[in-house]
Amino acid sequence: MPDTSGSRRIELTMHKPWFALYAGVRPTLVIAGRGQPTQWGLGTWQVPSDRPVVLEVFLFNRVWRFGQAEVAFDAAETTALEYRAPALPFLRGRLQPVRGKHRSLA
Repeated sequence: MPDTSGSRRIELTMHKPWFALYAGVRPTLVIAGRGQPTQWGLGTWQVPSDRPVVLEVFLFNRVWRFGQAEVAFDAAETTALEYRAPALPFLRGRLQPVRGKHRSLA
Protein backbone atom coordinates (compact mmCIF):
# COMPACT_ATOMS: atom_id res chain seq x y z
CA MET A 1 0.00 0.00 0.00
CA PRO A 2 1.64 3.30 -1.06
CA ASP A 3 2.13 6.12 1.41
CA THR A 4 0.00 9.09 0.31
CA SER A 5 0.34 11.18 3.46
CA GLY A 6 3.46 13.07 2.30
CA SER A 7 5.49 11.97 5.30
CA ARG A 8 8.08 9.35 6.15
CA ARG A 9 10.02 8.12 9.15
CA ILE A 10 13.67 8.64 9.97
CA GLU A 11 15.84 6.94 12.56
CA LEU A 12 17.49 9.17 15.14
CA THR A 13 20.04 7.76 17.57
CA MET A 14 20.87 9.91 20.62
CA HIS A 15 24.26 9.20 22.21
CA LYS A 16 25.34 10.58 25.56
CA PRO A 17 29.00 10.43 26.60
CA TRP A 18 30.03 7.74 29.07
CA PHE A 19 31.41 10.52 31.29
CA ALA A 20 29.74 13.92 31.44
CA LEU A 21 29.70 16.83 33.89
CA TYR A 22 25.91 16.76 34.07
CA ALA A 23 23.37 14.14 35.14
CA GLY A 24 19.68 13.51 34.60
CA VAL A 25 19.52 15.62 31.45
CA ARG A 26 17.51 14.34 28.48
CA PRO A 27 17.58 15.67 24.93
CA THR A 28 14.86 17.76 23.30
CA LEU A 29 14.20 17.35 19.58
CA VAL A 30 12.74 20.22 17.54
CA ILE A 31 11.02 19.36 14.24
CA ALA A 32 9.35 22.19 12.31
CA GLY A 33 9.52 24.49 15.33
CA ARG A 34 7.90 22.03 17.76
CA GLY A 35 9.96 20.79 20.68
CA GLN A 36 9.52 17.20 21.78
CA PRO A 37 11.23 15.63 24.79
CA THR A 38 13.10 12.44 23.86
CA GLN A 39 15.09 9.64 25.44
CA TRP A 40 18.66 8.53 24.88
CA GLY A 41 19.04 5.75 22.36
CA LEU A 42 17.30 4.87 19.12
CA GLY A 43 13.96 6.36 18.07
CA THR A 44 11.98 6.93 14.89
CA TRP A 45 10.34 10.22 13.98
CA GLN A 46 7.86 11.25 11.33
CA VAL A 47 8.97 14.06 9.03
CA PRO A 48 7.50 15.56 5.84
CA SER A 49 8.85 13.93 2.68
CA ASP A 50 7.92 16.67 0.20
CA ARG A 51 10.30 19.39 1.44
CA PRO A 52 13.66 19.83 3.23
CA VAL A 53 13.52 19.30 6.99
CA VAL A 54 15.44 21.12 9.74
CA LEU A 55 16.06 19.13 12.92
CA GLU A 56 17.49 20.64 16.09
CA VAL A 57 18.53 18.84 19.27
CA PHE A 58 19.53 20.47 22.55
CA LEU A 59 19.92 19.63 26.23
CA PHE A 60 18.38 21.69 29.05
CA ASN A 61 19.43 21.48 32.70
CA ARG A 62 16.78 23.83 34.21
CA VAL A 63 19.20 26.75 34.01
CA TRP A 64 20.48 26.91 30.43
CA ARG A 65 20.44 25.16 27.07
CA PHE A 66 23.56 23.46 25.81
CA GLY A 67 24.66 20.74 23.41
CA GLN A 68 22.73 22.41 20.62
CA ALA A 69 23.06 20.92 17.12
CA GLU A 70 21.07 21.51 13.95
CA VAL A 71 20.95 19.87 10.53
CA ALA A 72 18.91 20.47 7.38
CA PHE A 73 18.33 17.49 5.10
CA ASP A 74 16.08 16.07 2.42
CA ALA A 75 13.89 13.37 3.99
CA ALA A 76 13.66 11.53 0.68
CA GLU A 77 17.43 10.88 0.75
CA THR A 78 18.28 10.60 4.46
CA THR A 79 16.91 7.76 6.59
CA ALA A 80 19.15 7.81 9.67
CA LEU A 81 20.70 10.56 11.82
CA GLU A 82 22.93 10.48 14.87
CA TYR A 83 23.24 13.03 17.72
CA ARG A 84 26.28 13.03 19.99
CA ALA A 85 26.01 15.07 23.19
CA PRO A 86 29.03 16.94 24.56
CA ALA A 87 30.82 15.89 27.76
CA LEU A 88 30.84 19.46 29.11
CA PRO A 89 27.64 21.49 29.69
CA PHE A 90 28.78 24.49 27.66
CA LEU A 91 29.79 22.81 24.39
CA ARG A 92 27.80 22.10 21.23
CA GLY A 93 26.57 18.66 20.22
CA ARG A 94 26.90 16.98 16.81
CA LEU A 95 23.97 15.98 14.61
CA GLN A 96 24.76 14.31 11.29
CA PRO A 97 23.48 11.70 8.84
CA VAL A 98 24.67 8.15 9.44
CA ARG A 99 26.85 7.04 6.57
CA GLY A 100 26.20 3.68 4.98
CA LYS A 101 22.68 3.28 6.35
CA HIS A 102 20.28 3.31 3.41
CA ARG A 103 17.43 1.09 4.50
CA SER A 104 13.95 2.49 4.05
CA LEU A 105 11.78 3.15 7.09
CA ALA A 106 8.71 4.34 5.18
